[in-house]
Amino acid sequence: MRLKDLLKYEKITLQCHDNPDADAIASAYGLYLYFKSKKKDTSIIYGGRNEIQKTNLKLLVEKMRIPMLFCAERDLYFRGLLITVDCQDGESNVTHFDSDALAIIDHHQVDGSAIKNRELTDIRPELGSCSTLVWDLLNQEGVDANNNIKLSTCLYYGLMTDTGNFIEAKHPLDKDMRDSLKYDKPFINQLINSNISLKELEIAGIALIRYVYNRDNRFAMIHAKPCDPNILGLISDFLLQVDVIDTCVVFNETPDGYKLSTRSCIREARADELIEYLTKDVGDGGGHLDKAGGFISKHKYNVIYKDMDIDSYVGMTMNRYFASNETLDASELDINDGSFKKYVKRSATMGVLDLTNLWDIGTPVTVRTRAGDVNTKIDPKYYVMMDASGKAYSISRDRFTKCFKLTGEAYHNDTDYIPTLRNRLSGESRGLEKYIKNCISIKKSYVMAKELEKQVKFFSSWDEESYSLGNKGDYIVARTDDKNDLTIVTREVFMNNYEKC
Repeated sequence: MRLKDLLKYEKITLQCHDNPDADAIASAYGLYLYFKSKKKDTSIIYGGRNEIQKTNLKLLVEKMRIPMLFCAERDLYFRGLLITVDCQDGESNVTHFDSDALAIIDHHQVDGSAIKNRELTDIRPELGSCSTLVWDLLNQEGVDANNNIKLSTCLYYGLMTDTGNFIEAKHPLDKDMRDSLKYDKPFINQLINSNISLKELEIAGIALIRYVYNRDNRFAMIHAKPCDPNILGLISDFLLQVDVIDTCVVFNETPDGYKLSTRSCIREARADELIEYLTKDVGDGGGHLDKAGGFISKHKYNVIYKDMDIDSYVGMTMNRYFASNETLDASELDINDGSFKKYVKRSATMGVLDLTNLWDIGTPVTVRTRAGDVNTKIDPKYYVMMDASGKAYSISRDRFTKCFKLTGEAYHNDTDYIPTLRNRLSGESRGLEKYIKNCISIKKSYVMAKELEKQVKFFSSWDEESYSLGNKGDYIVARTDDKNDLTIVTREVFMNNYEKC
């Protein structure tokens, strides 16, 4: 769906969920400005029991002069098009209003069966915020949010609050918006310093005295009362300062699920991995080594764990996480012990990028793909390689010349994001689609590999601080020309790219 597809309606009403948060307000504001610029009769509404009460949100609405209209009545009919923003009609946190037509712009998980008109729907649960979705929709119409400091500030704050200060901003579009927006820094600081109310301070205090502690695995968990997601992070940060707590998870209930915040201060447990373990099959999450956040969908949870309360599930899953992992260090492995077998790598189509064509030698840059960010410098001695999944890594020109050749065909990756290159000095960003060349391997590459019989946390020889997670069936792989270069390769990737000698 494109925003221009909705311009056939003369009257457009943008509905936020009840008790709207910063992301809902910012998203609706971005759409409001777009439709207003097209001379449409546009308004922003929200229902529920109460008007906006949080200090930072009231400040956001007042300072940005966002025309939010509270609808206390429920039996209202809106002519023209009603767009639910950062929410979906039929959910428990959305007051139902009748209208001539209904559209949805949202980033939350969806059942799908309730959507009546998919042509008027744009739902992207992979994004960290609805603000990111609106920013992308505006970009598609040639609208630069940076031309309006109020809009860019709102979108920035919407993403920041919905991703726990960007900890959960893992999709490249989230990162692109965060990095590109020019915002009012003093006002953002003012909003941050107005974020916690006395009621939320009380919620945090009560939560901290109701902790559950696991002595064997040195983790703590807290089920807090409903509150702003940032409060969960505040509680998590405080918990981790306790001398006998190495990891923690703090969570609370929302209308459509459970919000979680994790922390870790030990190398054997990554916060981002822990949140992915907690939300596997029932939600989504992401973050960094020490801080992460996620969401569990009630709909998905009830399908699998309908007879288990959330406290029991979190406690059980935390214990399973610690019980199921074994630490493995590359320095302790001997690939000549008989358990490793020799394999040859199949010829594969890759992408190669010459960064020297884009900026000056020595410029620090970030290669951004769907698989993550790679920070490097423009160096005439190196190329950047990309596989079909979008994963990027550096390779010396000498090694490339020996192992690969260009095909002359266009590069294609199997993701929803076109790789970009960001200049970390100037902030300028460029799409890489026309710069990436297709290549294939011309030299047989041999490895020694061993299938994992259980899940392991693998510490490589070049990174002793963090680990790669290897699941049962994955492979530990070592190059025959460098037996100290061991890495974890997923079973699917290994089977697609290697065959036994």
